[in-house]
Amino acid sequence: MKKVIVVSLGGSLIIPDKIDVEFLESFKKVILKNVGKYKFVIVCGGGKTARNYINGLENQKISRKRYLQSFLGISATKLNARFMTYFFGKNSNKKIPKDMKGVKESLEKNNVVFCGALRYAGDQTSDSTSAKLARFLHSDFINMTNVDGLYDKNPRKFRSAKFIAEINHKDFLKMARKIEFHPGQHFVLDQTAAKIIKKYKIRTFILGSVKELNNLLNEGHFVGSIIG
Repeated sequence: MKKVIVVSLGGSLIIPDKIDVEFLESFKKVILKNVGKYKFVIVCGGGKTARNYINGLENQKISRKRYLQSFLGISATKLNARFMTYFFGKNSNKKIPKDMKGVKESLEKNNVVFCGALRYAGDQTSDSTSAKLARFLHSDFINMTNVDGLYDKNPRKFRSAKFIAEINHKDFLKMARKIEFHPGQHFVLDQTAAKIIKKYKIRTFILGSVKELNNLLNEGHFVGSIIG
């Protein structure tokens, strides 16, 4: 029985501005290189596509705005997941799962399963979907993002940002709670995901490159952050 790994693939990696084909080719190569010993569930984020739609409603005076913004974000994650199944071709699932049962059924037939956010839940992103799936599948959780790990503040904005190689679940949750949630938020993991990995003691890795992903999967030295 192959070990299952849940990977949260940030939408900012799939489509930072336009589709990053070069990155995705490298990602595909590493994933397929490792399917001999692992099965992968890859949860796609919404990225800039989601934020563009979410921001388009920001100044509109409409009822249930935040709720609708969240649904736009969910739709973007599913669009990105559909794209990734096309990008991987025969090497991944053809049908996008709608729930956890669907993910598990797809895993029985495929070594690589892509999905987006599975259903609406308040104050959550695709990170929460990933954390819930990691719990459901009893797997480790790898979060792929556009920085090389966890920092005490945004390294893209602050030169003084300090890298955090390892942190326990409790302290990470404290960090996450300091950030007010909003649909399309951009932090390494959302607050609900932080609660889930703490409650169920899910070992979580934050990585910023496919090279480090490959190193981790092959139990080599890697640059990234460990939560737990």
